[in-house]
Amino acid sequence: MAEKKQNHLPEPAVNSISVDSQSQRTNHNHLPNFLLSVRLKYVKLGYHYLITHAMYLLLTPLLGVVSLHLSTLTFEDLLQLWNLLKFNLVSVILCSALMVFLVTLSYMTRPRKVYLLDFACYKPEQARMCTREVFMERSRLAGAFTEENLAFQKKILERSGLGQKTYFPEAVLRVPPNPCMAEARKEAEMVMFGAIDQLLAKTGVKPKDIGIVIVNCSLFNPTPSLSAMVVNHYKLRGNILSYNLGGMGCSAGLISIDLAKQLLQVQPNSYALVVSMENITLNWYFGNNRSMLVSNCLFRMGGAAVLLSNRSSDRRRSKYQLIHTVRTHKGADDRCYGCVFQEEDETKRVGVALSKDLMAVAGEALKANITTLGPLVLPMSEQLLFFATLVGRKIFKMKIKPYIPDFKLAFQHFCIHAGGRAVLDELEKNLELTDWHMEPSRMTLNRFGNTSSSSLWYELAYTEAKGRVRKGDRTWQIAFGSGFKCNSAVWRALKTIDPAKEKNPWMDEIHEFPVHVPKESPIVSSN
Repeated sequence: MAEKKQNHLPEPAVNSISVDSQSQRTNHNHLPNFLLSVRLKYVKLGYHYLITHAMYLLLTPLLGVVSLHLSTLTFEDLLQLWNLLKFNLVSVILCSALMVFLVTLSYMTRPRKVYLLDFACYKPEQARMCTREVFMERSRLAGAFTEENLAFQKKILERSGLGQKTYFPEAVLRVPPNPCMAEARKEAEMVMFGAIDQLLAKTGVKPKDIGIVIVNCSLFNPTPSLSAMVVNHYKLRGNILSYNLGGMGCSAGLISIDLAKQLLQVQPNSYALVVSMENITLNWYFGNNRSMLVSNCLFRMGGAAVLLSNRSSDRRRSKYQLIHTVRTHKGADDRCYGCVFQEEDETKRVGVALSKDLMAVAGEALKANITTLGPLVLPMSEQLLFFATLVGRKIFKMKIKPYIPDFKLAFQHFCIHAGGRAVLDELEKNLELTDWHMEPSRMTLNRFGNTSSSSLWYELAYTEAKGRVRKGDRTWQIAFGSGFKCNSAVWRALKTIDPAKEKNPWMDEIHEFPVHVPKESPIVSSN
């Protein structure tokens, strides 16, 4: 018995030693990789710093030589220079006149600067709040969906990233639903006028001072138009430049910003009002085509109003300056054109069908857009790496991965259209962004859902409410839309935003965010 105990006792000790030694070997194997990644990180940072400050590093010795040479000049040398200029008076005058002409020409032909005075996002009243359980209950009571498609919507909603406080219009939540033109107009007025009232109160600008008004709403286009509705309600002046953009999808907000920028180049001392929204009342799908049911689960009520100015006197009180807008349109490709398509299903019910190619098409559009945007915003260090990789792959046929520029070196904040969880995951991966950079988009999707073209402004409002915006920071807004389009806007902060002085839809509850959003959040059925 003793021998058996002696033979049996050492086994756990031997096993523990072998496990410890194995774990030590594993740790030793991982340690060099970690150190290598750290070294590579600092090598890249050093490279970036060197290229960014290369001009200063090269000019410093040159300035030293020039300063040394100037220090040797005597009074006689200066007198000789003056006599030389005096005897060549005609040449001096001509050169001076040419210089003044060129400076004046440059000043007159440069683009007008466009400033964003402020913006406002509409926050619906408490009665319009719709939990996911209420959404499923109303969908069931509508009587239009099969049990299989109710289960399908539930599955989509559980994985969508939407929270419990999104908003729906009254006509959709009512039992039975009442989607009609009058209710759709009521929703449009509530959203547009709610956002514009807040904006005018923030900026102190009088409606009569507004020279341009642009309203974008993709799926609701009544007559008179939504822009005419704004003109009538606020009694805007008779020579107002009014535009109503329809059918342009979730990226229409940035198209409106670009249009306003172009108009402000030719309309001196003007204000441009941009209103971005979507209408749910007449566009909730009551059929059983699954490609059309996805939009029911994602789109929610919301809107935003933005006030732009080209007045130089407004710079001091503006929040941002518009630096770049880049628009990419892939509509020439049939696959891109048809990936988000409004049509009738087999029962003649109208809905928006989302193709399975949507993510691939969005990736292609994003690639084309950032190819144009990159040279405008990326530091020279990133452009050189991208160019070197491209030459290696295309000319020397080297088997290396395409270099993805680090856009975190160009922007401090990212506002990516909260179209859905899959879109945000894909962009986070492709652009190598962190959870901190994705937080405004994910929290907007969770709190307000997909509010279409206005989602970018809810995201910027979140960033401001968190006190993250500092003077000089650059923000990249990027959105996707039907057609298929990918549009970008780059803003530079003109001042540090103090959240204590802000009034936006996040302020009453910003302390609750960020919240954890699980990959799948089960919906508790009332049955």
